[in-house]
Amino acid sequence: MEKFTRLTAIAAPLLRINIDTDAIIPSREMKRVSKKGLSEGLFAGWRYQSPGSRAENPDFILNREPYRKAQILLSGINFGCGSSREHAVWALHEWGIRAIIAPSFGSIFQGNCVRNGIVPVILDNAVVEALARKVEADAENFRLTVDLTTCTVATPDGKSWSFSIPGADREMLLEGLDSIAVTLKRDAEILAYRERDRSRRPWIYLPEGHSK
Repeated sequence: MEKFTRLTAIAAPLLRINIDTDAIIPSREMKRVSKKGLSEGLFAGWRYQSPGSRAENPDFILNREPYRKAQILLSGINFGCGSSREHAVWALHEWGIRAIIAPSFGSIFQGNCVRNGIVPVILDNAVVEALARKVEADAENFRLTVDLTTCTVATPDGKSWSFSIPGADREMLLEGLDSIAVTLKRDAEILAYRERDRSRRPWIYLPEGHSK
């Protein structure tokens, strides 16, 4: 997983509430189990003029410059609600989104973001709306900075807001570790415990070289 420390980037305002995972990537776009190629179906119901078409809707935010290069998404309450499909996060990440700023997230989606290198930033709704207005006025120059080392969101005019994120989630993102890699950091401790337990309860362990 790619590490996340600090990102200054164009932000795309998509201030709709309750954007669910089927809106992020409709089920008809989930044609593979691989993470590759899913970005084509990202927001397909809004990006394209009709289902199954690849003719772009010119009014959709990500089809307009400079938002095609956005790496930060500003959105409304309960972003990522609905199903638990991880494809939604995979599609966002492949498209280039590395941080999402919203007042709240669907809980499973929020966890999936962390496990795939996207920072879910929770800020007050009024702050998100104010940032969106500033971005819309000059998106190319009014780039936002998401700093995970200080847990802040900053703007070019010197303002900043703090956000909170669970310590374990922050560690995973900063170090670029998935759940398995986090566990393997304690591999020596796990092996030492197993050896101690083997000496205390040898009867529950199969002999070396023996298989069921």
